[in-house]
Amino acid sequence: MRADVLIGDDDAARLKPHPLRAAILGELHARPFTAIAVPSRVLHFAFDTSGPQAQTDRVNLLALLDARGLKPPAAGEKHHRVAFGSTILRWEQHSEFTTYTWEMPADPGGSPFHPEAPSIASPMRLVPQPGPLLVAIDLHLLADDPPRTAPERLFDRASLAVAENSDGAAVYATDFQPGPSGFVRILVIDRGMSAERAGAQVQRVLEIETYRTLALLGLPEAQRLAPSVADGERRLVEVTEAMQHTGDLASNHRLLDELTALAAEVEAGAAASVFRFGASRAYEEIVEQRLQTLGERKVAGLPTWSSFLARRMKPALRTCVTIENRQSGLSLKLARAANLLRTRVDVELEQQNQKLLKSMNARTRLQLRLQTTVEGLSVAAITYYVVSLFGYFAKAAHDSGRLHLEPSIVTAGFVPVAALAIWWTVRRIRRKHVSSEE
Repeated sequence: MRADVLIGDDDAARLKPHPLRAAILGELHARPFTAIAVPSRVLHFAFDTSGPQAQTDRVNLLALLDARGLKPPAAGEKHHRVAFGSTILRWEQHSEFTTYTWEMPADPGGSPFHPEAPSIASPMRLVPQPGPLLVAIDLHLLADDPPRTAPERLFDRASLAVAENSDGAAVYATDFQPGPSGFVRILVIDRGMSAERAGAQVQRVLEIETYRTLALLGLPEAQRLAPSVADGERRLVEVTEAMQHTGDLASNHRLLDELTALAAEVEAGAAASVFRFGASRAYEEIVEQRLQTLGERKVAGLPTWSSFLARRMKPALRTCVTIENRQSGLSLKLARAANLLRTRVDVELEQQNQKLLKSMNARTRLQLRLQTTVEGLSVAAITYYVVSLFGYFAKAAHDSGRLHLEPSIVTAGFVPVAALAIWWTVRRIRRKHVSSEE
């Protein structure tokens, strides 16, 4: 449905759909189950196409289909099914990987997994390899024909996992081991399924093995990070112990720098692994959902796929969860330790600031006392000069006959007046400056 098409007939009100309505409705039907005939051989490949490799793979697929005059996938479509003669290709593009599934008819009377998978894998050479190979599965769908189809004869008994679906219409078996040619072999035995149900059974089994492999991609990442996480935990203990025995500001600054560097290292590792660990959890959930959908039942006392994967796969995924939790816990502890140390540094800085302020206050009081002393001397000096000038004036007045008193007597009487006037003037100026600063 196009987003710009109004829904409703000519007589009814025409409603314009939401731009994402078509995509949302189509997602439920993006990867439908398709019928498959019995017997059939299915070769399933999954390639890492993260980043620009996905677009390159799509271009190569379009070129292949165009060269053969086949219908290409629509723009933005992530799933496509096309026939190459009697061989069917089912192409699916996911967020970080792409799968090519080749379905081809098999000889009804032939032995399981014969001929070998590499001899019939030539269709995969039609398109350039999309990216690094992650999954290669050789699945053989056969009608029940014991003992020719007995799983015990075909797989390693130590790793064999066999189960039948909820109503016993199908049996599926594998040892989860790649053979000499690199393919993991899976046998699906038909006990009366329809073609549509056989197609659904095959697709679910392929998805279990595909997502099982992808889920375990988190294990190497966890093993890579384990030494650095352990080293971070050890260094955190060393720093916290050192915090108990240091009190000077320089040592605290050094410890804070070390904690900050360690926190940055831990956060970098967590950021690099967050997608991988999250993807492993998501893929594990898909595997569990597919196994629940199959409704497994035990066969001849052999372990089911669920029990086998729980015993072999769960510990690996628990390792991923443990490393992720240790990363998260270490990051939290580092943040608490850094905050504690930063608080200690702030308190020490405040104490230093208080000491500095006290020292500044003492110097200010000293300067004020010195200023008061200088102010007294200044009053005396200015008074001396003013009285000297007044003495010259008095002598001049006496010599001219205008002043009949002795100049020395007049000058002596002027001294207290001048001193008081100058002291009052200086004090008023200083008070005016102080009030303006306040």
